[in-house]
Order: sequence, then C-alpha cells, then structure tokens
Amino acid sequence: MFGNYGIYILFSLPALLLGLWAQMKVKSAFAKYSKVRSYIGLSGADVARRMLDQNQLQAVKIEEVKGFLSDHYDPRSRVLRLSPEVYRSNSIAATGVAAHEAGHAVQHKDGYLPLQLRSIMVPTVQLGSWLGPIIFMIGLMLSSSIGTNMAWFGLILFSATAVFAFVTLPVEFNATNRAKAWLSSSGVVSSTDAQGVNRVLDAAALTYVAGAIQALSTILYYVFLLTGRRRD
Repeated sequence: MFGNYGIYILFSLPALLLGLWAQMKVKSAFAKYSKVRSYIGLSGADVARRMLDQNQLQAVKIEEVKGFLSDHYDPRSRVLRLSPEVYRSNSIAATGVAAHEAGHAVQHKDGYLPLQLRSIMVPTVQLGSWLGPIIFMIGLMLSSSIGTNMAWFGLILFSATAVFAFVTLPVEFNATNRAKAWLSSSGVVSSTDAQGVNRVLDAAALTYVAGAIQALSTILYYVFLLTGRRRD
C-alpha cells in the first residue's frame, strides 16, 4: 500500500505543483491588475456588451453571479455570467476576463468545433468523473478477470475527464486570442493596458494546461496500477 502511495505521489506531485503555481500566478495577476483602471474606463459588463454587440450577439444576456472568478458563458441559455469583480469593475483585469468570456459567445455563434465537442462531452464527463473511479476501485479489488475488465471499464469512463481537459485547451486559447484581437482593434485598451490584459489571460490559460496535465497523470497512475497487477 505504501508503495502504491509513493508511486501516486510520483505521478501526481509535478502536476499538483504546476496547478498550485498556476493558481497563484492567476490570482496574483488578477489582484495586481484589478487595481489598475483601464484608460477607457468601461466596466467589465460594458466591455462584454460592446464586444457581443459588435459581433451581432445582441440576444446574449449578461448577468452578475456570485463567486470569485466564477465568470463563464452558458451556451445552452446563451447567457454570459460575470463575477462581481469583473461585472462592476473598470480595471484592466476585468476588461480582459470579460472579453475572454465574450469570446466564448462568439465561438458559439461561429460554430467553433472544439466548443461544440466540449458541450457534447459534458454529460459523459459529469458521469465519468465520479462513477469511473468507483468502478475502477471495485474492479481492482476483485482478483478475477471480471474485476480486471471492470477496472478497465472504469478507467475508460474516467478517461473522458482527461479528454475533456485537453479539448478545453484550444477552446480557452482561442477565446483568449479572440479577446486580445478585439480589444486591440476596437480601441478599448491602450498598448499599456494590453500588457496587463495579456498577463492576466496568459496566467489564466496556464491553469487549464495544469488541469489537463493533472488529469493525464491520474490516468497514467490508474494504468500503472492495472498493468502492475496483471504482472503480479
């Protein structure tokens, strides 16, 4: 048992440290640039509204939701939800985050394939993220071939979370690129503002990279447990 725990640490620790560093980086960047007013002085909600309207997305609503950096776009209800720190603030950080989320709405309008794929995967990922490990562990405890097959099934089910994490990468990177391009071309940010926007959005993108690596490391650990048992 201790040996397996040590192997788990070996697989998970680098990804965990990367995730913690990414979270610290995004919080630091957001905290720094949330104190710097954008030169045009628009709130995050106003920035998002302007970007949506210029992309013929007047039907997309903007709502304020509770939670720190809980910002997201809901393609099912076509609602862009912004946290209070973004919705109300006229900071550089709020400008970048609001434009990024509006970028997801533009992706939805354009039929951006990775976004469509991610939306389709949501039910499977919700099921696999909690049921997969349970099936895997039950199968691992059984010594028969049925147990092995059950464990592989649980692993495959849980693997949807890793696939989802990697599909998320192009979705987030593309939304960031759309946000940066629009902010620059629309004149909403100055060249000085753009530097702060880039740091906030690039730090946020790193958290998705860390999440994908963490998901992959868990899958590899499960594979190690299964193949190790077969050798035994």
